[in-house]
Order: sequence, then C-alpha cells, then structure tokens
Amino acid sequence: MHKRIAQFTLIGAVALAAAGAQARSEVCHAIAPKQVASLFDRWNASLQTGDPQKVVANYANKSILLPTVSNKPRLSAEEKLDYFEHFLARKPVGSIDSRSIEVDCNTAIDAGLYTFKFGDGSEVHARYTFTYKWNGKRWEITSHHSSAMPEKG
Repeated sequence: MHKRIAQFTLIGAVALAAAGAQARSEVCHAIAPKQVASLFDRWNASLQTGDPQKVVANYANKSILLPTVSNKPRLSAEEKLDYFEHFLARKPVGSIDSRSIEVDCNTAIDAGLYTFKFGDGSEVHARYTFTYKWNGKRWEITSHHSSAMPEKG
C-alpha cells in the first residue's frame, strides 16, 4: 500500500513539474505603455462608429463590463451589446483626464479618470479601469470598470 501511495505521489509530482515548466515557457508579448494607451483610443474609436458590435469586439469572450451608466454587470456579449446599444444612442466621446498604466507578461492595466461628452452637450466624469490580455493574436479587454465620480466639483 505504501508503495502505491509513493507511486501516485511521484506521478503527481511529475505532472506538477511538467505543468510548471509549461507555465514558465509562456512567451510574453511585449507592449509599451504608449501602445496600451492606444487600446483606449481603439475602443473610443469603436464608440464613434455607433455600432455596438464593433465596441463589443474589443472585449474577450470571457470578460466583464461594469458600466458607467448602468448598475448591471455585463458578462456575455449579448449583455454588453444591450448596454452599448443604449449608451451609443447618447453619442459618447471619451477623453482621458489622467491615467496610470502597468504592463506585465501578456497583461496590461490602464486606470484613471476620463470624461464622456454626449451629443446633447451633457458630460459625465468617471473613474475607469481597463485590463487587457494578449490572446495570441491581439489585445482584448478582460475587464472594464467605469463609475461616475461620486463627488461633484
């Protein structure tokens, strides 16, 4: 019995070592902070098309949107489409007010403050965080949190 346990332990250790070696062999896709900033520009340009499909195409299949002007988290592409159909009707144009960018192996974070100006002349100041992941072909949004600034001023 002890021999059998030792055998399973050895098999498990070999499997873990192989998995660890595979994880360490991940190739990191380099991206500079300026390129991360351009991912916001890509997303913002997709807003300008007025086509919610083009906006949602920026998001990974497994991603979350916590939108600026809705209380409902959007997990599926259909839920994101629903949000952007309504949001785009307001003709938003985003601009970055301040940001902090961090880059890691195949991931990037862009967080800060932005302002949306709408077609009716109104605007909303908000905090944002975009997280991006390299999918092997392109950078996609894996999470997007946006919340209106709580203090008026």
